Amino acid sequence: MSKTISFHLQKGGVGKTTISGTLSCQSAMNGFTTLLVDVDPQGNASSWFYDGELQYELSDVLQGKCFITEAIVEIPTIPNLFLLPTFGIGGGLKQYAETKIADEPYVLQDLVRELSGSFERIILDLSPGLGKLERSALIASDEIITPMTPEVFSLDGLEIFIDELEKIKKNLRSPVRHEKIIINSFDERIRQHKDIYEAAMMGSFEVFKIPVDPVFRKSQERNVAPQLFKQRGKGLKPITLEAIKKIDAKIWR
Repeated sequence: MSKTISFHLQKGGVGKTTISGTLSCQSAMNGFTTLLVDVDPQGNASSWFYDGELQYELSDVLQGKCFITEAIVEIPTIPNLFLLPTFGIGGGLKQYAETKIADEPYVLQDLVRELSGSFERIILDLSPGLGKLERSALIASDEIITPMTPEVFSLDGLEIFIDELEKIKKNLRSPVRHEKIIINSFDERIRQHKDIYEAAMMGSFEVFKIPVDPVFRKSQERNVAPQLFKQRGKGLKPITLEAIKKIDAKIWR
């Protein structure tokens, strides 16, 4: 049975695209047909994993300008990983979100339902906003996982997001689950990071940590998966890879 997950917090710089992309790669490497849907008008996930020519993007699918199969591309370096891209600069997703999605709040839900017959796992990468496009993506998901950085402002953003999500679930009658937090760029040596982790653990959420690791940035610059990146024979720290595998095992249960 297919499952759809989105990673979201209405705050930039917390690693939504990094986590979405990395866990999409891990899922595919584990042998599951995985689709990464780039629902961010900036198209960062698309530029990270695909540097070839793209004819169609997500907004074309949503507006009926092409079939889904015409827009989805296979990531050549990772078997089982597919991408439904967004162009970023010059793309039409931002305009679609501003002009049309208000009349089609369930359009992404319908899209995911159609895709679920072809993919075992679907991940939605969202922008930091909480507009109509993001709301449509959230209710299209089976589960929302919140990425955050180990800082006070992220905790404040989490509280606001929890409140807003409850309103969305009520207004749009969505049963989507929100039970997990991923603290990104965590450094055990920094006391504040430990304090933020302990504060997050005091709630009802299952909390995970991804260590700070420069390979994430470097892999994005080289357009490769973090798990495949090597420089002078070195890649992800063993503790980072262990964290990724642990999260992957838990989120798809």
